[in-house]
Amino acid sequence: MHNKRLYFLDWIRIIAFFLLILFHTGMYYVTWGWHVKSPNASDAIEPLMMLSSPWRMTLLFLVSGVAACHLLDKLGTAQFARQRSFRLLVPLVFGMFFIVPPQSYFEVVEKLNYAGSFSDFMHLYVTGYHGFCNKDGCLTIPTWNHLWFLPYLWAYTMILAVVGTKRGGEALAKLLTGWRLIVLPAALLAVIRMTLMPIFDTTHDLIHDWAMHAGYFSIFMMGALLAKQPQFWEATERARFPALGIAFACWACFVCYYSLPESMQDALNTMRTVYALCQWSAIVAVCGFGRRHLNFDSAKRRYLTEAVFPIYILHQTLIVCFAHSLKVAHIAPAIEYLVLVVLTTTTSFGIFEIVRRVPLLRPCFGLPRTEKTAALPAAVVVN
Repeated sequence: MHNKRLYFLDWIRIIAFFLLILFHTGMYYVTWGWHVKSPNASDAIEPLMMLSSPWRMTLLFLVSGVAACHLLDKLGTAQFARQRSFRLLVPLVFGMFFIVPPQSYFEVVEKLNYAGSFSDFMHLYVTGYHGFCNKDGCLTIPTWNHLWFLPYLWAYTMILAVVGTKRGGEALAKLLTGWRLIVLPAALLAVIRMTLMPIFDTTHDLIHDWAMHAGYFSIFMMGALLAKQPQFWEATERARFPALGIAFACWACFVCYYSLPESMQDALNTMRTVYALCQWSAIVAVCGFGRRHLNFDSAKRRYLTEAVFPIYILHQTLIVCFAHSLKVAHIAPAIEYLVLVVLTTTTSFGIFEIVRRVPLLRPCFGLPRTEKTAALPAAVVVN
């Protein structure tokens, strides 16, 4: 039973990464800060964005912890550290200098009316120019933007390589049963939000992002410890409906809260707790429904498991480029959103089809040098 592959985690990982396309396209239309903005940006779809924003990335760290545990057992500490460093840091560096720059370029074009060419901008980008400033601060370049997940995951996997997962998994699985499955991890996340978030802003810069590290690393290690504990995954399946109901109820509460005038938002710690409960309950629900309905293998799973990481690397730059280019067309926002999603998805798959056939490009997009490991599930090999 302990060696049974958790195919549903592959499907969950695939779905979670593709949600990024929908979410980051939505960022073009909301009032929250982002690289480029639609002339029609408003708060209209922000409640829908909040349906996935509390839990999506945390879920990916949970699944990554599961995958890292299996890979560490398979490869041993030294080879695991080398393989993870190569598969995560090579696409990070490549992405920072060949994928991400158009995002920063169009950001300074739209926000600062920068009139230089992309070539002119790239000279400033690679030399670390810090003169792109406005009232909100200065743009840091070079940058990893949406690729922040890679250095975070690399750091966590290096810690895992040192501490291992030999102890604690069985005891943790026994602890997280019944009501404790939802309450205890949610309480941990709530304490982190209440104690660290007032001190540390979310920065995605690896060094100063301690509130986010506390949450993401805790869930990553939880995934690593529980990877070979089938009773935990069975428990999520049993709890899937209550967890889903709790997640939706909490979402409704904090949507109402953040719709209030700021002068009436005086129960911040309560809402941080509600947010954490939504975050973890949604993860339990996703894992539970996934185990119930998605625990199977197929050729589609194997193909998408390989495709999803290159698409993750590409998607946000494509969204920014297409969004900026489509401004002159003045397309109605709802149709424009669909157009952006379609263009981003199809272009991403088109580029992936090229990348997967070129051995020199494969490592730059987080793929192994050859296709021999491509059919392995993400529960064993995760990018």
